[in-house]
Amino acid sequence: RPLSLTPMYLQRDDRVTGLIRLLAIGLRVLTLLEFVVRRNLAATGAALAGLYAGNPTRATARPSAERLLEAFQEITLTVIQEPHRIHRHLTPLSEVQQRILALLDFSTEIYARLCADSVKPS
Repeated sequence: RPLSLTPMYLQRDDRVTGLIRLLAIGLRVLTLLEFVVRRNLAATGAALAGLYAGNPTRATARPSAERLLEAFQEITLTVIQEPHRIHRHLTPLSEVQQRILALLDFSTEIYARLCADSVKPS
C-alpha cells in the first residue's frame, strides 16, 4: 500500500492493480509532457504566453501539464461518413497550440493527418 489507494468500486485485485498501473502511466505521461516543454523553453530562454484564460499576454517558463492540455480543449473533429468515403474536418491549430507542439518536438503534420480524407476499404 505505498500509494494508499483504495478504489471503492473495484473488488477484484487484478482490476485494482490495473487501475493503479493505468494511473501511474498517466502520471508519467503528464510529467514527461511538462519536463520536455519546460526543458525546451529553458534552452531558448523563452516563455509561453496564451495559456491563461482572461490574461492572454501572461507568459510562463514553467507551464503545467494541465495548462498545456487545456490549450487544446477547443479542438473539434467532425466526421461525415458516406457509403464509400469518410470526410473529416478539424479545427485549425492556434498559434499557441502550434508553439506547444513545436516545444514537444512534434510536427504539425501529426495533427493534419487526423483530418485527411480517406476511402473505406471494400
